[in-house]
Amino acid sequence: MKVFAKTFVAAALFAVSTFAMATEGPGHKSEKVTVNLSTADFALDHYVAVTTRGESGGLEQLFADDFSQKIQASNVSTYGRNAVIKSLKKQKGEILNCKVNIRIVEKSGDYMIAKIALKFDNFSMTDLVTLIREGNSWKVSKSINSYQ
Repeated sequence: MKVFAKTFVAAALFAVSTFAMATEGPGHKSEKVTVNLSTADFALDHYVAVTTRGESGGLEQLFADDFSQKIQASNVSTYGRNAVIKSLKKQKGEILNCKVNIRIVEKSGDYMIAKIALKFDNFSMTDLVTLIREGNSWKVSKSINSYQ
């Protein structure tokens, strides 16, 4: 049953991504938006908005150059910065129907680790996120997702 649920979710996300891409149409250009990422909390809030509420502004600004995302499901997949940004742009405006719980695991002057739990009707996802300070700005450097 878990494999079926994960397959169904993956297919639904693919369909939503395809629909979102089709509604943009050819020649659609994303506006460059500058987001305030001067604190770790601002960066974390923006990351949650991007991943759960379909925000698409400031994506390039949010992720570190060496960003990586690991998804641990029935098999492990790893994605780089460009692939994740491209996927999130396709999900612009899509709001996930889930409850979000954020817990700061560790925080210092230069990095923060947060555990984001997304609770859906039939499953949950945990996103362990690492943020780092680069100059005067905070960026997401790593994301590890697991499903239950």
